[in-house]
Amino acid sequence: MAAGEAVSGLGLEDLRPDDLPDGLVIADRNGLVVCFNAAAARLTGISPRAALGRPLDEALPLEDLDGRRWWQLTDPYGGLAIRSRQPERNLLLPGSNREVLVSARYVREHAKGPVRRLVVALRGTEARQRTERAHAELIATVAHELRSPLTSVKGFTATLLNKWERFTDGQKRVMLETVNADADRVTRLIAELLDISRIDAGRLEIRKQVVDLAAAVRRQVAGKVAAGTPAERFDIRLAEDLPQQWADPDKVDQVLANLLENAVRHGEGTVTIEVAPAKEIVEPASWEHPGTAPRVVEGTAVTVSDEGSGIPEESMPRVFTRFWRGSKRGGTGLGLYIVKGIVEAHGGTIRIDRGLGGGARFRFILPAGVPEFMV
Repeated sequence: MAAGEAVSGLGLEDLRPDDLPDGLVIADRNGLVVCFNAAAARLTGISPRAALGRPLDEALPLEDLDGRRWWQLTDPYGGLAIRSRQPERNLLLPGSNREVLVSARYVREHAKGPVRRLVVALRGTEARQRTERAHAELIATVAHELRSPLTSVKGFTATLLNKWERFTDGQKRVMLETVNADADRVTRLIAELLDISRIDAGRLEIRKQVVDLAAAVRRQVAGKVAAGTPAERFDIRLAEDLPQQWADPDKVDQVLANLLENAVRHGEGTVTIEVAPAKEIVEPASWEHPGTAPRVVEGTAVTVSDEGSGIPEESMPRVFTRFWRGSKRGGTGLGLYIVKGIVEAHGGTIRIDRGLGGGARFRFILPAGVPEFMV
């Protein structure tokens, strides 16, 4: 049977194996390969012509990570009569250094009868490896960022404990203020890590209530000024008749604080913050199902722009990804990833482009109106 033909005689007449994105290998009751689709050929480097009609253990030789022959080890045709499946695991193709994720389903004549058909699914390991690399990079980044403040906290605490009488009250105060600031930094890093975990799992909790976005902007700007940023660097522009806005106030503060910090630290000139009603047609967010049609978001738009050099066009698609830091080092590179996750969890949208002053321009829209649970 040709690899691309429908699998006739097996109850799968309407299935065209080559249309499947994953590898599919099927062996009959005698253990002979009767289907070997194009994806299986791509993943294994074995041609369907060479596999069809051959015993499964010869057509698709597999080894576990200890070098044991997989089909002899599992013995699908002569093993336990109650076995119905093999869970997915990482296996090797001998002599090729290829790794594949393999799972199998045993189709029996009846509950404990002989195997009538063995269906094997193959998947590449690239996606899993990318996920593992991303997790490893996240752990390494956070560990690196935690090391500095924890070293400071430990050093100052040990010094104060061992030599308390030798320091003046002013020196003690400076040390304790440093310890306090570094403890806050550790807390923020842990909060970022938890936020990323919840965003990736789709479990970011949003507690909506009526929020005064204009007041939130003023409060965040006042905090930056109190921390030492000149007040003249900020230009707040608030439209009249803003719609009633329901959102999580803590999460909104987190978004605003991050965007303002980004503009102050990496931008130049005046940082302009605009709050105005908005109604826009936007593309589906990353968390929405593929194929979802564009939607209308009507609510409040907040725009934060600066007059710096801006972000190169080719870098803009990566701004909201993990670990993006642009040309300047500093920070974990996780802030904008979290900002995007928070905005989208509210049902809103965020984008970046170039501002009128030439710098970066971030604009997010939160949908207005009473939440569904209040209706």
